[in-house]
Amino acid sequence: MPERIVIGSRGSELALCQSELIASGLRALEPGTRVDIQVIRTSGDKITDVPLAQIGGKGLFTKEIEEALLAGDIDLAVHSMKVLPTELPEGLCIGAVPKRESPCDVLVSAGNLTLEQLPPGARVGTSSLRRTAQLRAYRSDLEILPLRGNVTTRLRKVSEGSVDAAILAAAGLSRLGLSDRVSQEIPVTLMLPAPAQGALAIEARVDDTKILRLLAPLDDPETRSAVAAERIFLAAMEGGCQVPLGALASRSGEQLVLDACVCSLDGARVLRCRTAGRHDRPEEAGNQAAVELRNLGASALLESLR
Repeated sequence: MPERIVIGSRGSELALCQSELIASGLRALEPGTRVDIQVIRTSGDKITDVPLAQIGGKGLFTKEIEEALLAGDIDLAVHSMKVLPTELPEGLCIGAVPKRESPCDVLVSAGNLTLEQLPPGARVGTSSLRRTAQLRAYRSDLEILPLRGNVTTRLRKVSEGSVDAAILAAAGLSRLGLSDRVSQEIPVTLMLPAPAQGALAIEARVDDTKILRLLAPLDDPETRSAVAAERIFLAAMEGGCQVPLGALASRSGEQLVLDACVCSLDGARVLRCRTAGRHDRPEEAGNQAAVELRNLGASALLESLR
Protein backbone atom coordinates (compact mmCIF):
# COMPACT_ATOMS: atom_id res chain seq x y z
CA MET A 1 0.00 0.00 0.00
CA PRO A 2 1.17 3.59 -0.58
CA GLU A 3 2.81 5.40 2.34
CA ARG A 4 0.65 8.47 1.71
CA ILE A 5 -2.79 8.93 0.15
CA VAL A 6 -4.07 12.34 -0.92
CA ILE A 7 -7.83 12.88 -1.12
CA GLY A 8 -9.15 15.70 -3.30
CA SER A 9 -12.12 17.59 -1.85
CA ARG A 10 -14.09 20.78 -2.18
CA GLY A 11 -13.50 23.20 0.65
CA SER A 12 -16.96 23.49 2.16
CA GLU A 13 -17.56 22.31 5.71
CA LEU A 14 -19.76 19.48 4.44
CA ALA A 15 -17.32 18.38 1.73
CA LEU A 16 -14.44 18.30 4.21
CA CYS A 17 -16.57 16.38 6.71
CA GLN A 18 -17.40 13.79 4.04
CA SER A 19 -13.78 13.51 2.96
CA GLU A 20 -12.68 13.07 6.57
CA LEU A 21 -15.17 10.20 6.94
CA ILE A 22 -13.43 8.42 4.07
CA ALA A 23 -9.98 9.36 5.36
CA SER A 24 -10.83 7.84 8.74
CA GLY A 25 -12.02 4.67 7.05
CA LEU A 26 -8.78 4.39 5.08
CA ARG A 27 -6.66 5.01 8.16
CA ALA A 28 -8.51 2.21 9.96
CA LEU A 29 -7.87 -0.15 7.04
CA GLU A 30 -4.18 0.80 6.72
CA PRO A 31 -2.97 2.17 10.09
CA GLY A 32 0.53 2.84 8.78
CA THR A 33 -0.64 4.94 5.85
CA ARG A 34 -0.79 8.74 6.04
CA VAL A 35 -4.03 10.13 4.59
CA ASP A 36 -4.23 13.85 3.76
CA ILE A 37 -7.01 15.99 2.30
CA GLN A 38 -6.25 18.55 -0.39
CA VAL A 39 -8.83 21.29 -0.98
CA ILE A 40 -9.57 22.07 -4.63
CA ARG A 41 -11.85 24.98 -5.54
CA THR A 42 -14.33 24.17 -8.30
CA SER A 43 -16.23 26.34 -10.76
CA GLY A 44 -19.43 25.86 -8.78
CA ASP A 45 -17.71 27.14 -5.64
CA LYS A 46 -16.58 30.32 -7.39
CA ILE A 47 -20.05 31.27 -8.64
CA THR A 48 -22.23 31.75 -5.59
CA ASP A 49 -24.72 34.43 -6.61
CA VAL A 50 -26.41 32.65 -9.54
CA PRO A 51 -28.86 29.73 -9.33
CA LEU A 52 -27.22 26.50 -10.51
CA ALA A 53 -29.88 25.96 -13.17
CA GLN A 54 -28.82 29.23 -14.85
CA ILE A 55 -25.11 28.42 -14.90
CA GLY A 56 -25.46 25.26 -16.97
CA GLY A 57 -22.75 22.83 -17.89
CA LYS A 58 -21.71 19.53 -16.35
CA GLY A 59 -19.21 18.96 -13.61
CA LEU A 60 -19.57 22.34 -11.92
CA PHE A 61 -18.47 20.82 -8.62
CA THR A 62 -16.20 18.08 -9.94
CA LYS A 63 -14.26 19.14 -13.06
CA GLU A 64 -11.21 20.68 -11.37
CA ILE A 65 -10.98 17.81 -8.89
CA GLU A 66 -11.12 15.25 -11.68
CA GLU A 67 -8.39 17.11 -13.56
CA ALA A 68 -6.17 16.89 -10.47
CA LEU A 69 -6.94 13.18 -10.19
CA LEU A 70 -6.05 12.50 -13.81
CA ALA A 71 -2.85 14.53 -13.42
CA GLY A 72 -1.82 12.41 -10.44
CA ASP A 73 -1.86 15.36 -8.03
CA ILE A 74 -4.32 13.47 -5.82
CA ASP A 75 -4.97 9.75 -5.40
CA LEU A 76 -8.75 9.77 -5.07
CA ALA A 77 -11.67 12.18 -4.80
CA VAL A 78 -14.72 12.22 -2.55
CA HIS A 79 -17.92 13.67 -4.04
CA SER A 80 -21.53 13.99 -3.08
CA MET A 81 -22.68 11.61 -5.78
CA LYS A 82 -25.69 13.71 -6.76
CA VAL A 83 -23.32 16.36 -8.24
CA LEU A 84 -21.19 13.81 -10.12
CA PRO A 85 -22.00 13.72 -13.86
CA THR A 86 -23.31 10.38 -15.11
CA GLU A 87 -20.44 10.21 -17.63
CA LEU A 88 -16.98 10.15 -16.05
CA PRO A 89 -13.84 11.32 -17.84
CA GLU A 90 -11.89 8.57 -19.58
CA GLY A 91 -9.48 6.99 -17.15
CA LEU A 92 -11.60 7.51 -14.04
CA CYS A 93 -14.08 5.25 -12.24
CA ILE A 94 -16.16 5.11 -9.09
CA GLY A 95 -13.93 3.03 -6.84
CA ALA A 96 -16.37 2.74 -3.97
CA VAL A 97 -19.86 3.81 -2.92
CA PRO A 98 -20.15 3.76 0.89
CA LYS A 99 -23.39 3.00 2.69
CA ARG A 100 -25.91 5.72 2.00
CA GLU A 101 -27.29 8.21 4.52
CA SER A 102 -30.97 9.15 4.37
CA PRO A 103 -31.78 10.25 0.80
CA CYS A 104 -34.70 12.44 1.91
CA ASP A 105 -35.17 16.19 1.75
CA VAL A 106 -35.93 17.99 5.00
CA LEU A 107 -37.54 21.27 5.99
CA VAL A 108 -35.83 23.68 8.37
CA SER A 109 -38.21 26.40 9.48
CA ALA A 110 -38.64 29.22 11.96
CA GLY A 111 -40.93 28.04 14.72
CA ASN A 112 -40.26 24.39 13.81
CA LEU A 113 -43.27 24.32 11.48
CA THR A 114 -43.95 21.57 8.95
CA LEU A 115 -44.84 22.22 5.31
CA GLU A 116 -48.51 21.77 6.20
CA GLN A 117 -48.22 24.33 9.00
CA LEU A 118 -46.45 27.07 7.04
CA PRO A 119 -48.84 30.02 6.56
CA PRO A 120 -49.92 31.11 3.06
CA GLY A 121 -47.22 33.22 1.43
CA ALA A 122 -44.45 31.87 3.64
CA ARG A 123 -41.00 32.30 2.05
CA VAL A 124 -39.21 29.02 1.39
CA GLY A 125 -35.61 29.04 0.22
CA THR A 126 -34.20 26.62 -2.35
CA SER A 127 -32.32 26.92 -5.64
CA SER A 128 -33.23 23.39 -6.72
CA LEU A 129 -35.64 23.19 -9.66
CA ARG A 130 -36.64 19.71 -8.51
CA ARG A 131 -37.55 20.88 -5.02
CA THR A 132 -39.24 24.01 -6.37
CA ALA A 133 -41.45 22.10 -8.81
CA GLN A 134 -42.57 19.47 -6.30
CA LEU A 135 -43.16 22.09 -3.62
CA ARG A 136 -45.31 24.15 -5.99
CA ALA A 137 -47.30 21.05 -6.82
CA TYR A 138 -48.06 20.63 -3.11
CA ARG A 139 -48.28 24.24 -1.88
CA SER A 140 -48.67 26.68 -4.77
CA ASP A 141 -49.42 29.46 -2.26
CA LEU A 142 -45.86 29.54 -0.90
CA GLU A 143 -43.27 32.06 -2.09
CA ILE A 144 -40.14 30.24 -3.22
CA LEU A 145 -36.90 32.24 -3.10
CA PRO A 146 -33.47 31.33 -4.49
CA LEU A 147 -31.09 30.17 -1.77
CA ARG A 148 -27.50 29.10 -2.39
CA GLY A 149 -24.47 28.74 -0.15
CA ASN A 150 -23.17 26.08 2.19
CA VAL A 151 -25.35 24.38 4.79
CA THR A 152 -24.40 26.81 7.55
CA THR A 153 -25.21 29.81 5.36
CA ARG A 154 -28.64 28.45 4.47
CA LEU A 155 -29.44 27.67 8.09
CA ARG A 156 -28.39 31.19 9.06
CA LYS A 157 -30.76 32.65 6.46
CA VAL A 158 -33.62 30.90 8.25
CA SER A 159 -32.43 32.03 11.70
CA GLU A 160 -32.03 35.64 10.53
CA GLY A 161 -35.46 35.71 8.92
CA SER A 162 -34.30 36.16 5.31
CA VAL A 163 -36.58 33.19 4.59
CA ASP A 164 -39.19 31.49 6.75
CA ALA A 165 -37.96 28.02 5.86
CA ALA A 166 -35.47 26.20 3.67
CA ILE A 167 -35.29 22.76 2.10
CA LEU A 168 -32.03 20.84 2.45
CA ALA A 169 -30.77 17.27 2.18
CA ALA A 170 -31.12 15.21 5.34
CA ALA A 171 -27.72 13.60 4.76
CA GLY A 172 -25.79 16.86 4.88
CA LEU A 173 -27.33 17.92 8.16
CA SER A 174 -26.76 14.47 9.63
CA ARG A 175 -23.08 14.36 8.68
CA LEU A 176 -22.55 17.81 10.19
CA GLY A 177 -24.35 16.89 13.41
CA LEU A 178 -27.14 19.38 12.71
CA SER A 179 -30.15 17.05 12.54
CA ASP A 180 -31.65 18.87 15.53
CA ARG A 181 -32.43 21.76 13.15
CA VAL A 182 -34.81 19.61 11.11
CA SER A 183 -38.47 20.61 11.41
CA GLN A 184 -39.75 17.86 9.13
CA GLU A 185 -38.45 15.00 7.03
CA ILE A 186 -40.40 15.48 3.82
CA PRO A 187 -42.11 12.25 2.71
CA VAL A 188 -40.82 10.88 -0.60
CA THR A 189 -44.46 10.56 -1.69
CA LEU A 190 -44.49 14.36 -1.66
CA MET A 191 -40.93 15.09 -2.77
CA LEU A 192 -38.72 12.55 -4.50
CA PRO A 193 -35.03 13.27 -3.87
CA ALA A 194 -32.39 13.93 -6.48
CA PRO A 195 -30.81 10.83 -8.02
CA ALA A 196 -28.05 9.55 -5.69
CA GLN A 197 -28.90 12.05 -2.94
CA GLY A 198 -27.38 10.97 0.38
CA ALA A 199 -24.69 8.84 -1.29
CA LEU A 200 -20.97 9.48 -1.61
CA ALA A 201 -18.81 8.54 -4.59
CA ILE A 202 -15.11 7.80 -4.20
CA GLU A 203 -13.52 8.42 -7.58
CA ALA A 204 -10.18 6.93 -8.57
CA ARG A 205 -8.07 6.20 -11.63
CA VAL A 206 -9.02 2.98 -13.39
CA ASP A 207 -5.38 1.84 -13.56
CA ASP A 208 -4.58 2.52 -9.89
CA THR A 209 -4.98 -1.06 -8.68
CA LYS A 210 -3.50 -0.35 -5.23
CA ILE A 211 -6.03 2.37 -4.45
CA LEU A 212 -8.93 0.36 -5.91
CA ARG A 213 -8.03 -2.63 -3.74
CA LEU A 214 -7.83 -0.39 -0.69
CA LEU A 215 -11.25 1.14 -1.45
CA ALA A 216 -13.02 -2.19 -1.95
CA PRO A 217 -13.97 -2.71 1.75
CA LEU A 218 -15.62 0.74 1.81
CA ASP A 219 -18.06 -0.22 -0.95
CA ASP A 220 -21.69 -1.04 -0.10
CA PRO A 221 -23.15 -3.14 -2.95
CA GLU A 222 -26.77 -2.34 -2.06
CA THR A 223 -26.15 1.41 -2.16
CA ARG A 224 -24.12 1.09 -5.36
CA SER A 225 -26.95 -0.77 -7.08
CA ALA A 226 -29.64 1.68 -5.94
CA VAL A 227 -27.79 4.82 -7.00
CA ALA A 228 -26.78 3.15 -10.27
CA ALA A 229 -30.47 2.72 -11.15
CA GLU A 230 -31.16 6.36 -10.26
CA ARG A 231 -28.21 7.64 -12.30
CA ILE A 232 -29.10 5.42 -15.27
CA PHE A 233 -32.57 6.98 -15.21
CA LEU A 234 -30.99 10.45 -14.98
CA ALA A 235 -28.75 9.73 -17.97
CA ALA A 236 -31.63 8.28 -20.00
CA MET A 237 -33.67 11.45 -19.37
CA GLU A 238 -30.62 13.60 -20.21
CA GLY A 239 -31.18 15.35 -16.89
CA GLY A 240 -29.10 17.64 -14.74
CA CYS A 241 -29.55 20.79 -12.67
CA GLN A 242 -31.70 22.24 -15.47
CA VAL A 243 -34.28 19.45 -15.26
CA PRO A 244 -36.70 19.01 -12.33
CA LEU A 245 -36.63 15.26 -11.88
CA GLY A 246 -36.31 12.92 -8.92
CA ALA A 247 -35.51 9.25 -8.38
CA LEU A 248 -35.17 6.87 -5.47
CA ALA A 249 -34.40 3.15 -5.63
CA SER A 250 -34.44 0.54 -2.88
CA ARG A 251 -34.07 -3.19 -2.72
CA SER A 252 -37.11 -5.39 -2.10
CA GLY A 253 -36.12 -9.04 -1.94
CA GLU A 254 -34.42 -9.90 -5.20
CA GLN A 255 -35.84 -6.80 -6.89
CA LEU A 256 -34.74 -3.20 -7.11
CA VAL A 257 -37.75 -0.89 -6.99
CA LEU A 258 -37.37 2.60 -8.48
CA ASP A 259 -39.71 5.56 -8.00
CA ALA A 260 -39.08 8.37 -10.47
CA CYS A 261 -40.66 11.65 -11.53
CA VAL A 262 -40.35 14.49 -14.00
CA CYS A 263 -42.07 17.81 -13.27
CA SER A 264 -42.98 21.04 -15.00
CA LEU A 265 -41.29 24.07 -13.44
CA ASP A 266 -44.58 25.46 -12.16
CA GLY A 267 -45.52 22.15 -10.54
CA ALA A 268 -48.70 21.92 -12.60
CA ARG A 269 -47.59 18.57 -14.00
CA VAL A 270 -45.81 15.89 -11.98
CA LEU A 271 -45.30 12.66 -13.91
CA ARG A 272 -44.42 9.72 -11.64
CA CYS A 273 -43.86 6.02 -12.12
CA ARG A 274 -42.61 2.97 -10.25
CA THR A 275 -40.54 0.31 -11.97
CA ALA A 276 -38.66 -2.78 -10.84
CA GLY A 277 -35.88 -5.03 -12.04
CA ARG A 278 -33.31 -7.45 -10.72
CA HIS A 279 -31.27 -5.92 -7.91
CA ASP A 280 -28.05 -6.91 -9.66
CA ARG A 281 -29.18 -5.29 -12.92
CA PRO A 282 -29.93 -1.67 -12.00
CA GLU A 283 -30.17 -0.72 -15.65
CA GLU A 284 -33.48 -2.61 -15.91
CA ALA A 285 -35.37 -0.38 -13.46
CA GLY A 286 -33.53 2.79 -14.54
CA ASN A 287 -34.15 2.46 -18.25
CA GLN A 288 -37.73 1.24 -17.79
CA ALA A 289 -38.56 4.31 -15.70
CA ALA A 290 -37.33 6.57 -18.50
CA VAL A 291 -39.46 4.66 -21.04
CA GLU A 292 -42.59 4.83 -18.88
CA LEU A 293 -42.25 8.54 -18.13
CA ARG A 294 -41.64 9.36 -21.78
CA ASN A 295 -44.80 7.41 -22.59
CA LEU A 296 -46.62 9.62 -20.09
CA GLY A 297 -45.47 12.77 -21.87
CA ALA A 298 -42.10 13.50 -20.28
CA SER A 299 -40.39 14.10 -23.65
CA ALA A 300 -42.62 17.06 -24.50
CA LEU A 301 -42.34 18.37 -20.96
CA LEU A 302 -38.54 18.19 -21.03
CA GLU A 303 -38.40 19.81 -24.45
CA SER A 304 -40.37 22.78 -23.12
CA LEU A 305 -37.68 23.34 -20.46
CA ARG A 306 -34.82 23.62 -22.94
